[in-house]
Amino acid sequence: MLRLGIPVLGVDDLARAEAFWTEALGLHVTSEWGNANWRTLSGDDGPVLGLMRSETPVQRHPRIHLDLFVESADEQAAEVARLVGLGASKVEWDRYPEDPDFVVLADPEGNVFCIVDLGHDAAS
Repeated sequence: MLRLGIPVLGVDDLARAEAFWTEALGLHVTSEWGNANWRTLSGDDGPVLGLMRSETPVQRHPRIHLDLFVESADEQAAEVARLVGLGASKVEWDRYPEDPDFVVLADPEGNVFCIVDLGHDAAS
């Protein structure tokens, strides 16, 4: 039976990406698969994210990205500040809807991801 594995981010610098994502999500490296171009990052329940060296340029509007969830606007602001402190950058996103529930950031490699406030609609 086919099942979904893990999302994989293409990166230029594996060490930099590993340092950011392990700290950002509280993960640890569990596998390099004997390959200098790969890292598997895991949490308590197993693999969560793959990092793979890539020569493909970062896309401004990627077709796929990570959504990271928080429960409130305060938590969202705190996580955005924490992640920027770890090396993420705020993205001047030209596709925000009116009253967005998400903030767009980029990791140190330039990969775009969102911090989504799951309590946004409840607070409106």
